[in-house]
Amino acid sequence: MNKKAYIKDKLFYFIITIFSYLVILLVLLAFKINSQAIIAITIIYLISIVSTLIIDYYRKRLFYKELKEKLDNLDQKYLIIEMLQSPSFLEGKIMLDSLYEINKSMIEKINEYKEKTQNFKEYVELWIHEVKLPVSSLILMTHNHKSEYNKKALEQLTRLDNYLEQILYYVRSENAEKDYLITKVNLAKVISNVALKNKDILLEKKIDFIASDLNFDIYTDSKWLEFILNQIIDNSIKYSNKKNSYIKILAKEEKNHIDCVIYDNGVGITKEDLPRVFDKTYTGKNGRLGKYSTGMGLYIVKRLCDKLGHKISIKSTEKKFTCVKISFAKNDYYKVKD
Repeated sequence: MNKKAYIKDKLFYFIITIFSYLVILLVLLAFKINSQAIIAITIIYLISIVSTLIIDYYRKRLFYKELKEKLDNLDQKYLIIEMLQSPSFLEGKIMLDSLYEINKSMIEKINEYKEKTQNFKEYVELWIHEVKLPVSSLILMTHNHKSEYNKKALEQLTRLDNYLEQILYYVRSENAEKDYLITKVNLAKVISNVALKNKDILLEKKIDFIASDLNFDIYTDSKWLEFILNQIIDNSIKYSNKKNSYIKILAKEEKNHIDCVIYDNGVGITKEDLPRVFDKTYTGKNGRLGKYSTGMGLYIVKRLCDKLGHKISIKSTEKKFTCVKISFAKNDYYKVKD
């Protein structure tokens, strides 16, 4: 709060004060008050006006200075109300009371929105579970009745099941802390489940699935990790267009972490697309050329890895390979009682 702004704000007050003084002066002259008395009254009047303005200015200046400093130091600006003391001038008190009411109303609206959002998420989860049941039944039926038609139907049903899982885990990731449970998990067992899930499509497309050195215990949520690995392997399958295609998975132990590496010799990712593969709905060149890409798979994978505290990175060369690495920390933060 600078002096020029304050004086400009008080301009109307100054005009009224000068006008009032002129009226008083005219009254004094009308009653033929001697000049010495008029001078004395004028000095007293000026001193009282100036003193009032100075006191008012510094009270407001201190309050607004404190307000600005606290706002600058706060990341969550809405907490400013809790940090301010009630000011000593009326305008400040009115402003602070108004802010309290606004904040209260905002919190009520946010809570109302959260409740509606949570109800919607619960409905979506329930709907997905209900839809997945007949989809799973249809997948099982096509397994039991082999034919060319059923092969195509199985491919579409598997894709549908994958999309349903993407939606489910995207919704769950909004409130991840309520859904995941960090326990000791055997990496080989999770990989085995993922391989079994993709067995038919791997055989149909004649893709070699090579797994080695996976017998490590890591700390994660097995359900979430299975989804993460399934999304990565699904991408490897989707973008394998070579003869002698293969997917290699291996693990290696480092000093502070265990790395799980998924390597394929598919179409690869362009240099331009690589920095954006984890962006929401970004499909890149391969996705635009393909028929079935939403740009959500790797976005959700990255989101879930962040929630679980795992690091994920991708290296790739177009028309040669793609290598995805997930790092699992070995520190005590993840250790829980078995």
